[in-house]
Amino acid sequence: MNIENKVAVITGTKRIGSAIGKVLAGKGADVVLTYNRSKEQAEDAAREIRQKRRKAMALQADVSRPADIQVLVDHVNQELGRIHILINMASIYGSKPFDEITEEDWDANMSINLKSAFLCAKAVVPGMKAEGGGRIINFTDWIAASGRPRYKGYLPYYVSKVGVIGLTEILALELASLNILVNAIAPGPILAPPDLSSEEDLEVRKATPLGRWGGENEIAKVVLNLIETDFITGECIRVDGGRHVS
Repeated sequence: MNIENKVAVITGTKRIGSAIGKVLAGKGADVVLTYNRSKEQAEDAAREIRQKRRKAMALQADVSRPADIQVLVDHVNQELGRIHILINMASIYGSKPFDEITEEDWDANMSINLKSAFLCAKAVVPGMKAEGGGRIINFTDWIAASGRPRYKGYLPYYVSKVGVIGLTEILALELASLNILVNAIAPGPILAPPDLSSEEDLEVRKATPLGRWGGENEIAKVVLNLIETDFITGECIRVDGGRHVS
């Protein structure tokens, strides 16, 4: 798919999502950055994109709610046209011991990390079908993509991210005849959390064969490839500096 003049929607635009939006705009796409609470960052990214002479919107939406998603899609269709590219990045992440996990914790992870990707895909597919095809890129986690858990304390998060891989594979099969390609990206150590200690930073670097954090541009490169390709679908690509082989 040629990215130029296409409409891309990115859910969850904090940090990496904003960077991806700017890269897509640099390739000629119009970009919609959705957020739940990170309004300032989404609006800053939208302003930068408009400076690249591309259209951009920052829109608030709870993508675990079908009504919010439909309002979002209808608004984008009216203002920018049909959506060609959907990048599902909305996610929550947190650690809690097994005996402290609640039903609410489980439901929140499943709704935001997994169900939202399904609901967003369901909402954009009719427009992609009318356009003759599209691209859906979901985001999972390098640990989920490695086939086994490695750390305790992340039960609902891990299960939801494994579910994203399964969703990606079955959507790729379901939508192939419509020329809608569906893939997933499984990031590893890309950006250090702002509250990470120097000791924790060193520990991550030592555990990563390439010995460094990747940076958001490494994710953007893979996103571009998965949009531009016409023959990769149903794949989950780890971008983790080799963590899964260490």
